[in-house]
Amino acid sequence: MTAAQPHPLLRPGRDPSGGEAALSWSNIAREQPRYPKVLVAADVRIPMSDGVILRAYVIRPADASGRAIAGDFPTVLNITPYNKLLIKSVDTILNAPVVGPLLRVLSRRFDLSGTPFDGITEITRVVAGGAADLLAVNRHLVRSGYVQLLVDVRGTGSSTGTWNVLGPREQQDSLEVIEWAASQPWCNGRIGMSGISYSAINALQTAAKRPDGLDAVFAVEGSVDIVREIFATGGAPSLFIPLWLTAVNGLKWVPSLRDLDVATWLRDRLSSPATNLLDLAKGFVTGGDRRIYDDPYYAEIDAEIEEITAPTFVYGCWHDIFGGSAPDIYNRLSLERGHKQLLVGDGYHGNPGIGFGDPGFPPRLDVLERAWFDRWLRDEDNGIENYGPVTLRRQGGGWTAHGRFPAPQAEPTRLYLSAASSGTARHAVADGSLETQNDGSSGHLSVRPTLRSVVSRDTTQVLAGLPAVLGGGFTYDNRFAEKGAVSFTTGPAHSPTVLSGPMNLHLRVICHAPEALWAIMVCDVAPEGKSTVLTNGALLATRRAVDDELSLFAPNGDYTRPYHPLTEESLESVPLGEPIELDIDLLTTEAVFEIGHRLRVDIFATDAPRFMPILPDLLRTRGRRQDIDIDTENPSYLVAPLVGDPGW
Repeated sequence: MTAAQPHPLLRPGRDPSGGEAALSWSNIAREQPRYPKVLVAADVRIPMSDGVILRAYVIRPADASGRAIAGDFPTVLNITPYNKLLIKSVDTILNAPVVGPLLRVLSRRFDLSGTPFDGITEITRVVAGGAADLLAVNRHLVRSGYVQLLVDVRGTGSSTGTWNVLGPREQQDSLEVIEWAASQPWCNGRIGMSGISYSAINALQTAAKRPDGLDAVFAVEGSVDIVREIFATGGAPSLFIPLWLTAVNGLKWVPSLRDLDVATWLRDRLSSPATNLLDLAKGFVTGGDRRIYDDPYYAEIDAEIEEITAPTFVYGCWHDIFGGSAPDIYNRLSLERGHKQLLVGDGYHGNPGIGFGDPGFPPRLDVLERAWFDRWLRDEDNGIENYGPVTLRRQGGGWTAHGRFPAPQAEPTRLYLSAASSGTARHAVADGSLETQNDGSSGHLSVRPTLRSVVSRDTTQVLAGLPAVLGGGFTYDNRFAEKGAVSFTTGPAHSPTVLSGPMNLHLRVICHAPEALWAIMVCDVAPEGKSTVLTNGALLATRRAVDDELSLFAPNGDYTRPYHPLTEESLESVPLGEPIELDIDLLTTEAVFEIGHRLRVDIFATDAPRFMPILPDLLRTRGRRQDIDIDTENPSYLVAPLVGDPGW
């Protein structure tokens, strides 16, 4: 295809905003609800089969006097470890007189785009996009004839027991909560599960067990392979996990005192005052916890997505802490299109739905949640099953909607690493090229550990988006970090080209220590030189073993997604001063390279806090230099799934 006749995937297709149907969904969410108020029953006791008591808010539609409406309604369940008191406080603020409406207006109108502080807007627009209503209490949903059930996970908030962290007992609790809810006079037996992050994972776990009454799932930023996505990507943990565990362990010590069995609650908290934190510290400092590797422990956590039969709406974002999990979940769902939906934004874990509801964007998350549950819990023929089913924010471009992801037209294409200078990254440690043909160049390009990558989009990703408020290198300009990297850059694109799917960097390296971290960022380089991170990946050299049975391949046999076992048994020693070959999987994404834009691969020897090897691995790197071996007979190359011909 030429620039005058672009590839069909580059032409306007389905409407990502949802068209006329989405307008009707939005109008329903704006109109006066059927019931004037909600009734909140606080600290409702839900007994579990082992004697533990979970505590919940039950939010029901109410009349003008505040009395609960008689009758039964579909029920939306959210099970959270983040303390329902904290979650409810978000609802209290958003619905406070003056303050609530003001926050909503400011979130919608406050815009620093185009300024050095544009990253602030990436956080402040969360409320306007509907995520806050989905996280807390969706009062409009309840007043329209639903019951919402917000439950503290065992061992957290006001619930008794010991926190099981997504484990088997916690999963059993979810099934028992659904059974309990279905038996209540205010529930008509039709239940949906909704939530963000941990709650989304919990919903997917539960749906995979197919409990009676669970008729729909709306999962925002869930996970499907937690060890590879965040806990030990390429064998290297991240800062997020200890920060997250510390936060949840702190929040679990703040109960509601209403009708609390203080003795039982305190006994349970003292039996596990800092769940998993000491084990985590032991693993990080000594390597003495098997969970720093892939372990059967994780098999109990990861949901069996293929078993889900309830209609499931999945939302994620390209720079979420769980990376490409949303497309993976969607593709593993054994549901027909429409009964499963995929929506992926270009944001972070802490700002889902930014921009939603604006012209050309998808509807707000709370609007989509309402439409999804109206369709599958009330049998309303609202057309939500015809949305998408794959709706993506294409990095470097706008929103697009089509039938599949990755794009079936994408062709895995080798881009060879060359020692020849591209002339575009003189600020980097070394400036190499990416070529569509092996140009026969050779040489060793060295990279050393550096802290420059701290100022990068990778840091913003692993800290859930919060550093975006700092702008610059933390969002859309990677040039500061690149001063500590070896860069390889293509020529300018001669026609728009789409990158769609997972990638693999096949890299020939020489290590000078028993361990080495290889961290990768793939960037879109604009004509003026700004380099924006699109995706990333990392691999410790000792974790380089690949399981071919679980890997994905291009037609020519190249890996497109190598699967590293990451088990202690699969560790391979690193020969000093001798070449070895690595296959480094990079998070799946979709991006468009406009005319004049280039693709760049940045290679680092460190990338903290996104990738932080445990102390024994870090000491084994000895801070030594790491060499990229450009060899004509044994080339290194990026396998990139491309739609269109960029002329690189």
